[in-house]
Amino acid sequence: MKFRLGIDLGGTKTEGLAIAADGMELWRRRLPTETGSYDGTIRTIRQLVEGAESALSGTASVGVGIPGTISPATGLVKNANSTWLIGRALDRDLAAALGRPVRLANDADCFALSEASDGTAAGLPVVFGVILGTGVGGGIVVGGRLVGGPNAIAGEWGHNPLPWADDGERPGPPCYCGRSGCIETFLSGPGLSRDDDRGLAAADIAVAGDVESEASLVRYEKRLARALASVINILDPHAIVLGGGLSNLRRLYETVPRLWGKWVFSDSVATLLLPPKHGDSSGVRGAAWLWRAEEPLS
Repeated sequence: MKFRLGIDLGGTKTEGLAIAADGMELWRRRLPTETGSYDGTIRTIRQLVEGAESALSGTASVGVGIPGTISPATGLVKNANSTWLIGRALDRDLAAALGRPVRLANDADCFALSEASDGTAAGLPVVFGVILGTGVGGGIVVGGRLVGGPNAIAGEWGHNPLPWADDGERPGPPCYCGRSGCIETFLSGPGLSRDDDRGLAAADIAVAGDVESEASLVRYEKRLARALASVINILDPHAIVLGGGLSNLRRLYETVPRLWGKWVFSDSVATLLLPPKHGDSSGVRGAAWLWRAEEPLS
């Protein structure tokens, strides 16, 4: 038996998910991430692969979603908040440890691929997947394939400046990337909490129902509408799928499309704004889909 195995490498847990050719879940397991240990990361992934192959009596292709990306210039991991991965040849080291080729992609790319493959945007030609969580990321899928780009940063909209900023939004909060006013500083969970300025977590603001929280959410919706309008002006996707904790704000799917037309360079906007079908499982499913159905399994 041959099957696809996705690995989602997180800061605190590493998840493995095996799927069949039709996307049906066959096996799932989570292990603690050995935080700070590169050798431990390799060991954990190998343990998941061996566990899946033993349980299913088969051979897996392996795709891995990571909180960063492989630099085309160096072949080493860059832009990873799991800092022990930075500067490492993770794809080559995993291939050596597992005895097979391994495909790696950014975790936001994996989310986008999952939702474009058999999720809420399945079958649509151009899909932009958005992560609205601790950070803000994105991925682009065209014709069922991830778009990486020569710098491996396609979809990294979170580190563009918030578009059409007003005087009160400039220069914007400082970002870990070294700049100020990035989209991420406004639209991430911590960004919403900071803007609300009462010490509440984003999840609490979303359900509080008081006047202050409502004002914070209205500002958030307008900023998200502007930020996504800039994506529509460049990419013109058929659908934008939201992921991450803030994607659970159901009001976004009605309010934001009602607002974004003001900034989209078109007489009408047909782009769909969609919730994820697979929720928190989209990242690990997308990692499995890095090996496409028409390709031979390894």
